[in-house]
Amino acid sequence: MPWQSPISPGISWYEAQVPERPDYPALSGSIDTDVAIVGGGFTGLQAAYNLALKGVRVTLIDACRFGDGASGRNGGQLGTGQRWSPEELEDSLGFERSKALFDLAEDAKKYLLDFSALHGIDIEYVKGQLNVCHKRRLEKDYRDSVEIAASRYGYAHQSFMERDETVARLGSDRYLFGIRDTGTGHIQPMKLLVGLAKQAALAGASLHEQTKALKINQAGGRVSIETDKGTIRAERALIACNGYIGNLEPVTARHVMPIRSFIGATKILTDFPDVLPGGEAVADSRFVVRYFRKSQDGRLLFGGREAYTADNPRDISDHIRRQISEIYPSLENIEMTHAWGGSVGITMPRQPFVREVMPGVTSIGGYSGHGVMLSNYCGKLYADLVTGNRSDLDLFRDLDIPAFPGGQRFRSVLLFLALSWYALRDKF
Repeated sequence: MPWQSPISPGISWYEAQVPERPDYPALSGSIDTDVAIVGGGFTGLQAAYNLALKGVRVTLIDACRFGDGASGRNGGQLGTGQRWSPEELEDSLGFERSKALFDLAEDAKKYLLDFSALHGIDIEYVKGQLNVCHKRRLEKDYRDSVEIAASRYGYAHQSFMERDETVARLGSDRYLFGIRDTGTGHIQPMKLLVGLAKQAALAGASLHEQTKALKINQAGGRVSIETDKGTIRAERALIACNGYIGNLEPVTARHVMPIRSFIGATKILTDFPDVLPGGEAVADSRFVVRYFRKSQDGRLLFGGREAYTADNPRDISDHIRRQISEIYPSLENIEMTHAWGGSVGITMPRQPFVREVMPGVTSIGGYSGHGVMLSNYCGKLYADLVTGNRSDLDLFRDLDIPAFPGGQRFRSVLLFLALSWYALRDKF
């Protein structure tokens, strides 16, 4: 019989590994500040840190604890470039803009790693990512992508993997071929989040957990944010809620849709040395991507089941274990020690949403599963913009991000139908 777990569906393995996670006080009464930030994930905290370094008075609030959203519960993979490959973006945006976005993502990767090293944050970085494919008809696209990245985008860290190499590096014969990327890797995101919050506080940012934003108003050149603990009045505001925007701000809510993604952690794979022997992260060719990697202590962290509602299913671990067994049959009855979910913010074209949604109020989100690098860097770029420095944030702000169709009443239903259709296509 498969092992049945009594675990809580909400506690992530990342959180369990960071028991010293500090608390930050709730807001106590009303306050005046220069910049107000709603959202204590990577985007908001990086903005707060970089603004405070420049002497800007900044106040950040989060409805829960820092890291309870996607920033502390994601797959931990950095990736390379944007959500789509450079050649796919080039088809729609042209080479110049595609190259600028690719270079921005490389800057984001460097910034994240440099930031962690500068502050001595052990993010458990491991080099290497495998992008593997289950459809033979995509082989030419994969081969061409490696050549295009090197010749047109100056990125020489990728190599095409034939089937034998793919099988050896995965420890599984489930996939046909793939791309190995030695210029990226994976991290423990909660450790980065906790270290980032500490640095933001040390820089002078005023950080507040357990403080829910209820309403945002703009009048007379000032922004006011009503919370359940008091009102924040500021010259500017950043909305950094991503997939947790809810009904706080309608423009963002029309453009950034939450979908639930789920991850499970197995026990330490002492008896399974062939599973990812090189320690790389893996993402596959499905539209509903399966992504997995080994933790520093040798667990398999596997994500891939998505639900297109705001609810958590009750059987996360069983569904994740079934997906694991499709790739690694020997792990059919593997013990799952943790299983958790979170909301990923996606946009229609799978590109970030950056927009001034009212005078003085900027919203950033919709990283569409590619946010570990981009969210950190977007927070930094927002701070650059506010302090009058050169900022590449305009590269995202100039993108055409349409609203989801169907309005507030029907957009979730339409998204469910569309993504279910793509999930069905993954099987063929």
